[in-house]
Formats: sequence, structure tokens, C-alpha cells
Amino acid sequence: MQPQRGFFGVGVESISKPQNAGNLMRSAHAFGASFFFAVNPSVDFDGLRQSDTSDAALHLPFYQWNTAAELTLPQGCVLVGVELTDDAVDLPQFRHPLRAAYVLGRERGSLTPALVARCDHVVKIPTKFCVNVGVAGAIVLYDRMISLGSWAERPVRVGGPVRTA
Repeated sequence: MQPQRGFFGVGVESISKPQNAGNLMRSAHAFGASFFFAVNPSVDFDGLRQSDTSDAALHLPFYQWNTAAELTLPQGCVLVGVELTDDAVDLPQFRHPLRAAYVLGRERGSLTPALVARCDHVVKIPTKFCVNVGVAGAIVLYDRMISLGSWAERPVRVGGPVRTA
């Protein structure tokens, strides 16, 4: 994994399925998140061993709040909501902040208006319909890694020359 600049955390609001929570926490750990958080979850985060085989809970600080109003982030950390709305910025056009916390909504629902109001940015994955919360989180984190990591530009074609300005 290439070194990334800055730090980031990943969180969920009102998640209710342990498999999805564990999947997202595992993805956060795999992509190098600095912390994980939950707002008003219906999941016991202590019991995610079956869906998180990386034991992310042993490696990532975990924070939990009951409401969006209680949510606190490190100084200078920007809250980025991931939500499929008309006014959200398409992920490929979004410049990831160096210090960010990404928050995803619950299954079969959206981020609450109270949490959206707390977000500095709202981004969407340009798909025809919503994808699973764990998949959405992995896509956003991969996009962050590619855009903030120190990766060489992709070749014009497989095995071909690298495009130069």
C-alpha cells in the first residue's frame, strides 16, 4: 500500500446489520483508517468477529454517539457524508480533504437530515441505485487512496507507455 497524506476515519449512522458493520469496519482497517465511529447503531460492535476477520476493533479506535449532535471529530477533521442525492458531488469529481471522516447511512435508508446538516461535504457514487453500505465504503476509500496516494499515472494501454501531459 502506498503511503497516504493526512488521516481519515469511517463511520455509520443507524446501521442495523452486523455483517454490514463488520464488512465496513474491515474495509476501513484495510485501507488504513485512523478510527471508526457509529452514530445511533443497532449493532453490538463488540460482536463483529464473524464479519470482520481482520480484528479491526483491536486496531482502530472506536467511538460511538447516540445522536448526530453529539458527534465530535479531531480538530480540523472534515465530515463527508456519502449519500445518493441529487445535490451531492459525484465521487470522481470530489477532492478528498487531507483530514476527513466519511459517514455512511443505514441499510434501506439515508443519512438523517440532522447528520447531513453536520456534513461539510456530501458525495455520491454515480450508480443507478444504492449499493450495499460496505461496498459503498470500500469504493469511497479506494477513491481516496488513489487520489491522495503517491501512485504513478496509469499507462495509456496495458503494457503501453505512460501518458505525459
